[in-house]
Amino acid sequence: MLKKGWVVILSLLMVFAVACSNKEEASPSASSSAPASSEAPASSAAASPEASPSASEKPLPKVAFVYIGVAGDGGWTYQHDLGRLEMEKEFGIKSTVVENVPEGPDAERVFEDLAKDNDIIIGTSFGYMDSMAAVAAKHPDKIFLHNTGYKTAENLATYMGREYQSGYLVGMTAGKMTKNNKIGYVAAFPIPEVVYTINAFTLGAQSVNPDIEVSVVWSNTWFDPTVERQAAVSLLDKGVDVLAAYQDSPASIQAAAEKGVWGIGNDSDMSRFAPETYLTNPVWDWGPYYIDTVKKYMDGTWKTEAYWGHMSTGITDIAPFGKNVPQDVKDLVEAKKKEIIDGTFEVFTGPITDASGKVHGEAGKPLSDEEVLSTNWFVKGVSGTIPQ
Repeated sequence: MLKKGWVVILSLLMVFAVACSNKEEASPSASSSAPASSEAPASSAAASPEASPSASEKPLPKVAFVYIGVAGDGGWTYQHDLGRLEMEKEFGIKSTVVENVPEGPDAERVFEDLAKDNDIIIGTSFGYMDSMAAVAAKHPDKIFLHNTGYKTAENLATYMGREYQSGYLVGMTAGKMTKNNKIGYVAAFPIPEVVYTINAFTLGAQSVNPDIEVSVVWSNTWFDPTVERQAAVSLLDKGVDVLAAYQDSPASIQAAAEKGVWGIGNDSDMSRFAPETYLTNPVWDWGPYYIDTVKKYMDGTWKTEAYWGHMSTGITDIAPFGKNVPQDVKDLVEAKKKEIIDGTFEVFTGPITDASGKVHGEAGKPLSDEEVLSTNWFVKGVSGTIPQ
C-alpha cells in the first residue's frame, strides 16, 4: 500500500498528454487527467468569521482531512497538519481530522462518512485515489482534494509540489559536505516521485562534486522507524559519510547521528532529531494551498485541476541549514535556489545520462513534465536498482 505511487501511471500519461493537447476543447466536466498547473495559489484575506457572507459568497465550509499516519510523525503528516492549522487560523474554523486511515476499503468508508457532513474533503495519501474517486462520483456537490494522485473529476482535484527542485539543492549540500564521495539514500517506494527526487539530489551533488556515488536502499515504508533504521544502518556499514532519506520518520538521520555521519531528512525540518550532524532537507508548506482552496470555495471560483506547484510558490523549499554547515556552502546553495525560483535554472535539462548509459533529453532543453512524471531510471552515479 503506497502513499504515492505509479501503478499504471505510464499508460495514464498518454491520456494526460491527449487531455493537455485538447485543453481548449475539453468540457469543464471532464473527469480524468486534468492538466497540471504550477501557478501560485492566490493570496487570500479571509472575511471575519462573524461577518455575514455576501450574496455571491458561500458561508465558511466544513473541511475534513484524512491522514495516512499521525500528525506526530515529524514529517509528511506533520506538515499537512501545520497547513490545516494555518487554514483554521485564517478563517476561524475547526476542521475534522481522521488519522491512521489505511488505504483500501476502510478508506472509502471514511471518505463516504465525511462526505455526508463536510463540504471539502482532503486525502493526503496516494493510495486513497480510487476511494476518493468513487466517493466523489457519489457526491458531486462536495469538493475533494487528493494529494499526489493523478485522477481528477469535476469535483476532484489533485495537488503536489515540485520537490525535485528542493532535492537538487539538498544534493548540492551533500556534495559539498562529503569527504569520501559516498552518499547513502534510504528510499521509500520505487515510484516516479521518489526516483526523480533521488535523481535531482544526485545531479545536485554532482554539480559541485562530479565524483559522487549515491547508494540507494529501499525500505518499502513511509513510516516505520524500525525498518527505516535498519535500512540506514545497512548503508552506514558501507561507509557512507552523508545519509539522506525519503521517509516520514527521522529514524535514518538519528542512526546517522549515532555514527557521527551527516544526515538529511525529509518533508519537515528535522534538525531537532540530530542537531550536531543535520544538514537540511526538502520541506513542504501546504497552508497557502488550503487557504486558497477555502477562499475559492467561498467566492465560487474553485475549479478542478492537477496542481504541481513550483518552488516559487513556496509549496516546496529546503529547511534551514544545520548549525555546522559552513557559510560558503549555504551561500552556494542559496544562489542556486534563487536561479530555480526566478526560472533561470531547470533541474532536468538535457542531456542527462542514466545509469545504463542511455541519454535522456535534448541538449539545453528541459525534460517535459510528462517525462519527469514517468521517470523509471536512475541517473549515472546512482548505485541501486528500481524494482518493477
